[in-house]
Amino acid sequence: MELPVKFCEEMKRILGEEEYGEYLASLEESRRYGLRVNTAKISPEEFEKIAPFPLTKIPYVDNGYYYDGSIQPAKHPYYFAGLYYLQDPSAMTPASRLPVEKGDMVLDLCAAPGGKATELAARLGGTGLLVANDISSKRAKALLKNIELFGVENSFVTTEYPQKLQEHFTGFFDKILIDAPCSGEGMFRKDSSMVKAWEQNGPEFYAGLQETILAQALPLLKPGGMILYSTCTFSPLEDEGSVAKLLAMDESLELVPMEGYSGFSEGRPEWIGSSDESLRLCARIFPHRMDGEGHFLALLRKRGNPSEAAQETVRRTPVVRAGLRGEEQELFAQFAGELNRVFEPERLESRNGMVYYMPEGLPRLRGLRFLRSGLFLGEIKKKRFEPSQSMAMALKKGEYKNCLELSSEDERVIRYLKGETLTLRGEEYQGRDGWVLVCVDGFPLGWGKKIKGTLKNKYHSGWRWL
Repeated sequence: MELPVKFCEEMKRILGEEEYGEYLASLEESRRYGLRVNTAKISPEEFEKIAPFPLTKIPYVDNGYYYDGSIQPAKHPYYFAGLYYLQDPSAMTPASRLPVEKGDMVLDLCAAPGGKATELAARLGGTGLLVANDISSKRAKALLKNIELFGVENSFVTTEYPQKLQEHFTGFFDKILIDAPCSGEGMFRKDSSMVKAWEQNGPEFYAGLQETILAQALPLLKPGGMILYSTCTFSPLEDEGSVAKLLAMDESLELVPMEGYSGFSEGRPEWIGSSDESLRLCARIFPHRMDGEGHFLALLRKRGNPSEAAQETVRRTPVVRAGLRGEEQELFAQFAGELNRVFEPERLESRNGMVYYMPEGLPRLRGLRFLRSGLFLGEIKKKRFEPSQSMAMALKKGEYKNCLELSSEDERVIRYLKGETLTLRGEEYQGRDGWVLVCVDGFPLGWGKKIKGTLKNKYHSGWRWL
């Protein structure tokens, strides 16, 4: 791999001649591949028991595993059931080090394609609110798919600049994750095209962009709240340099320790000519020191009384939802009669026949660009309610009375994921015709419609196995 001369000179400066040689040697080694278990659907221990391929625990991420690069986990039905997310091991660290608690209001500001947002959602466990934002509407579509695949029902997926979010969310969030756009030096081994991108827009460009993003995001944080800032670059200008700028923006901010690991390196204030020793609380990940690509992390807390923020939230205008009425209410109730879970009526909302289950605590949305608010349950069509793919993914086995349980070894699973009609067998004939929740080894995949001995395929056409 041919690296830019300017980049090599900077890496030699910060690492020293000997360690720089170790870094170069690591680029010739094979990269490690990782997957992260979706703890909203299955525990790591349970997944280990059913894992269809060999796994090795990632020591610095509780629900992370290495797998052999010759394996294709995205071609297994468990991937389509949302049991895991494929992610670089070191990229799992930011979401794992932001101390999200049940009931938190959480913002993932640069969220696409969803690797960090889905982990934050899993840790919320259906409580609180996750606002997952990405300024690119194209990238946000991939984010939305992953949010739905993971069965997240308490999210709001937006495509806005941070400054626009201030109109609705100033002083709102308990936790904010900013995995900032960066020069991507830590990804050179994983994606050689990043080298050319670095030559077009290097650290100086991204440091300016990061400063703007941080300045616009900071007002969104509550007193007592926390920000996790991360990049996938080695550049001190974008790492310690951007953190130093963030600290200068608000004197109530302070760096706080994160859960460590023996392979992590501390932040280096001297690399930016700073005397602020607190910058050593940042964490650096180098590929020659541990199994992963390059990453940088910093956790900051905003000093202040969280109760003051809570009082401000109470003063916000409450959102009163109309719920479902008339025929819509009746048709949804007919379908919901087959569910073994309750959707609170006051959180239901219909927009042109599209039915949503709205998160609690979501303020008014007028003027914001968004792709999804809450969980899309389905659509009222010609005197009937049709459940959505996202609703299927949010359910658990047993939460819908009429299920078709298939083994992952059953060839019909792949045929279902390809959109084909299935022939039912033996006891599968039993039960009434109508909607069926198709499951693989107890985990929902999507819907079908039983008509006598066949199952008409209702799997989302845009998600099909290719």
